[in-house]
Amino acid sequence: MRLHILPFEPNSKIRIMFMDEAGFGRISEPSYCWAPLGIRPIVYTHRIREYVQVYGAVDPISGDDFFIIAPKCNTAWTNEFLKGLSKAFEKDYILLCGDNASWHKSIDLEIPENIRMFYLPPYTPEMNPIEQIWTEVRKDDFKNTAFKTLDKVVDKLCDTITSITKDVVKSICGRKWIKSMFD
Repeated sequence: MRLHILPFEPNSKIRIMFMDEAGFGRISEPSYCWAPLGIRPIVYTHRIREYVQVYGAVDPISGDDFFIIAPKCNTAWTNEFLKGLSKAFEKDYILLCGDNASWHKSIDLEIPENIRMFYLPPYTPEMNPIEQIWTEVRKDDFKNTAFKTLDKVVDKLCDTITSITKDVVKSICGRKWIKSMFD
């Protein structure tokens, strides 16, 4: 059994956070929308394959979150994400739950001192509460939208992600089984 001594400071706390990545791009996603009776709505679409990846981590108890936008998912960008997450919560000890993506378990992964990783069972995205954050991000701002450039996608992502409040994170991600661990 491995023993970890937690680097506690007077105002530090233990956080359980869930991480994931999602792709956003210029391939538009048509969706149902309202139109007056007898009128068929016109929705512009295109199939341009340009993407960015959003790395995110959420704390379902406090509602805190952390996101970065990266050009792709790989070990190097996961390392950048972990560095940023560690710095954002530098006084806290983070138990970070990830899925089984290869870049989460790479031998080249550099895990900061205040983060310990653990993993969900394979093929269980329903157990990762951050998956619903991606649904929330896509819900209003990415359906029926054709972006002219990848920079416009990034701008919309920045606006949408920064508008997510702690209360929204807690209401979407605060599962009973997670909350019960901290009661």
